[in-house]
Amino acid sequence: MVALSILIKEIKKKLTLDRPATYQIKVPGKLDESWSEWTGSMTITVESEGDGLPVTSLTGSFDQAALQGLLRRLYSLRLPLISVNWLEVK
Repeated sequence: MVALSILIKEIKKKLTLDRPATYQIKVPGKLDESWSEWTGSMTITVESEGDGLPVTSLTGSFDQAALQGLLRRLYSLRLPLISVNWLEVK
């Protein structure tokens, strides 16, 4: 329990609302390269999961406001989220 508390404190020191961080967002389906126009500098990769269905990963660095904007955009496009992962603080 102490180790978890220390880890949470370290994350809070590094992760802030205005500091860019790298995130990976996964959605079902295959998004082609035309999607890169609105994702900016994000990397788009398509992989097949265990059941063979394609999953698109969007990876990039942005602050919390931009992350929320991207999540709202995906929601408005009716794309369900598989996962959103914080990878590192820039």
